[in-house]
Amino acid sequence: MLVSLAGLIAQPALADTEPFMAEGVVRKLDPENRKITLKHGDIKNLNMPGMTMVFRLQEKVEIDQLKPGDKVMFHVEKIEGAYTITDLQAAP
Repeated sequence: MLVSLAGLIAQPALADTEPFMAEGVVRKLDPENRKITLKHGDIKNLNMPGMTMVFRLQEKVEIDQLKPGDKVMFHVEKIEGAYTITDLQAAP
């Protein structure tokens, strides 16, 4: 007897394939040095609790429209030993 297992393989949920977006509030902007200071909630993909810290910005990340106090959603990864924001959006 031949049994097909094709229908039993779980497919990842859409949320599992998208990068985790953390919430934060802009505290300081340093466009010349490509850095931003955020007060943020937990960053689950890095197992990091909420705190205020400085992040590097990847070249593609724009901060021209932001100001201190703005709420943002962001994705951060540890790249070459530094916490680097790879995606940053104004929070709804």
